[in-house]
Amino acid sequence: MNVEKLMLELERRHPGENEYLQAVREVLTTVEEAYNRYPEFEANRIAERIVEPDRQFTFKVVWTDDRGDVQVNTGYRVQFNNAIGPYKGGLRFHPSVNPSILKFLGFEQIFKNALTTLPMGGAKGGSDFNPKGKSDREVMRFCQAFMTELWRHIGPETDVPAGDIGVGAREIGYLYGMYRKLAQENTGVLTGKGMTYGGSLIRPEATGFGAVYFLVQMLAEQGMEIRGQRIAISGFGNVAWGAAKKATELGAKVVTISGPDGYIYDEAGLDEEKIAYMLELRASNNDVVAPYAEQFPGSTFIAGRKPWEVAVDIAMPCATQNELSGEDARQLLANGVKVVAEVSNMGCRPEAIEAFIEAKIPYGPGKAVNAGGVATSGLEMTQNSQKLNWTAEEVDAKLHQIMSSIHTACIEYGTEADGYINYMKGANIAGFMKVAKSMVEQGIL
Repeated sequence: MNVEKLMLELERRHPGENEYLQAVREVLTTVEEAYNRYPEFEANRIAERIVEPDRQFTFKVVWTDDRGDVQVNTGYRVQFNNAIGPYKGGLRFHPSVNPSILKFLGFEQIFKNALTTLPMGGAKGGSDFNPKGKSDREVMRFCQAFMTELWRHIGPETDVPAGDIGVGAREIGYLYGMYRKLAQENTGVLTGKGMTYGGSLIRPEATGFGAVYFLVQMLAEQGMEIRGQRIAISGFGNVAWGAAKKATELGAKVVTISGPDGYIYDEAGLDEEKIAYMLELRASNNDVVAPYAEQFPGSTFIAGRKPWEVAVDIAMPCATQNELSGEDARQLLANGVKVVAEVSNMGCRPEAIEAFIEAKIPYGPGKAVNAGGVATSGLEMTQNSQKLNWTAEEVDAKLHQIMSSIHTACIEYGTEADGYINYMKGANIAGFMKVAKSMVEQGIL
């Protein structure tokens, strides 16, 4: 495989799809050496096949708002690769959604899902619809219109969507209800469902919990523990909430959260009451964190800036892609950061990743660190197939086991000659190898 040649061809075919091209380049450059040791990969053109989605659906979504006005949005589903199991990946409802973002997310999902050890392929979907400020009835009508277009292309053994940004329990409920009506069946075709109709315990917390479990193992590998560590977290949604909750339970001090308006610095650290308030902030639909400083005297709101300027031991980006820049990385390093665990998908810019790896500090990539969310979705699929529900303790134990196996795979494939653990390289190679070997064994399709 010649990465530069392949990237030039991709850039020619997909001009302007920057997020997608960034994700592909990151994976291919880290797996190139390992890939070239397997002549059967090149003979079967695995690289050329794996970087292109199997298929993409684009459709209009027509719905009526509460004033009776007709609204039109665009819906998407990108089914990327199903070599090891049915397509699996979230739906994102946000104005920023476009084909490039969904292709980058779907591509990352292939390897993230492979790392979980569960039989799941990679996919992603969504719409440029913004649920913020919409009534429940408007969200319901949009979700029903969206599912009317999508339902023929998904199924429990075909493609199993889930939630993502803008798609929580409310949206999943409306989407599942419409699927059930159209398909005339009750199956586990969506994950993140409510507990009354097939959901799994600890699913809302799973991404954040799993990230902290992975972080604990990263620290242990360096002879450290999480207790007493100062952590900067970005975001304030379900992922940040889960990470803050588990890190605090384990004795860490979480000193920041953030939103589009800026960030909160709380020197005292988050506690149970403050973490619960994060959910209230999220439910308010204002998408801002400034009210936290009014609610909890002693904390400070810093408008228009990011939390990476705070001196901390651990940084955990939990918001969105490319949120941590090279400049942010240099500031963190100057302030003595010890570990970076990327909880958002591709949360760090390439120059930031390069700075962390060059400084030889542990950097955990999102596809490994945040895999607990999709892993628990996979466990929900298993429970649905068996027509039963596991206890929270059972799900949590399985989540622990999965995150441990992912960390072990990263160590196996990412330990370099000088002993430094390149988690990005390890995660990419481990996930890629599983999918590539499956594709070879199943022939040219």
